Amino acid sequence: MKIKLIKVSKTPSDFEIKTDKITFKGFIQYDSDKLFRLNAEIKGSVAVICDVCAEDYNMNVNEKVDFFISNGLYESSNESLVDVVEAMDGEADLDEILVSELELIKSDYNTCPKCREN
Repeated sequence: MKIKLIKVSKTPSDFEIKTDKITFKGFIQYDSDKLFRLNAEIKGSVAVICDVCAEDYNMNVNEKVDFFISNGLYESSNESLVDVVEAMDGEADLDEILVSELELIKSDYNTCPKCREN
């Protein structure tokens, strides 16, 4: 799902993306200058590999996602650390953001229930 940033206002625009095992639901709204705030939750399950026994298992996911999307290159006037995703074509690709967030979850240290018990 792509959202044209020029159409996003200060009023939050709700969105929901569902796959067979994941729901990505939240809102996007204009914040200031070229920044748009994305606030959402990722819920469901994702297939991951246990870092202890190397077996595949489905991990329950319940993650909050809160960051900014910049319409073009992000240039900070101060040195504050802010999570910003740059949208170079004037569109926020929410499918791509979901895939990126799921890859971050998969790349974390994951332990299956069997290995946690032992």
